[in-house]
Amino acid sequence: QVELEESGGGSVQAGGSLRLSCAVSGRTGIRNCMGWFRQAPGKEREGVATIFAGDESTHYADSVKGRFTITRDRANWARTFYLQMSNVRPEDAGTYYCAVSTLSLPYCRQSLNRTDYINDWGKGTLVTISS
Repeated sequence: QVELEESGGGSVQAGGSLRLSCAVSGRTGIRNCMGWFRQAPGKEREGVATIFAGDESTHYADSVKGRFTITRDRANWARTFYLQMSNVRPEDAGTYYCAVSTLSLPYCRQSLNRTDYINDWGKGTLVTISS
């Protein structure tokens, strides 16, 4: 069983920064695809960013490109990964979920738009943004 726990959520002013962390534990196997997703009230869950541990390639939703960065702790193989949020906007508010999957690279990228591809989810951390 795999467990994921997000941390780092909270309130931030528009234009500010926030760093989310995801700690992964349990029998992770080859879960090379890691990602962040978010869900605003009344909206569907959407992909934010993915990182593929095999080659460290990253993929972002257009809405966050240039502002958010996904990284992982390479010294702790696939056990912790992060989302650095910069220049946040009111529309970035929501519950942020981390996720891991056994997807290959092409499907890891596609998972931004296919939440049904995801194997394991965290419980989420709330990000609120004040203007």
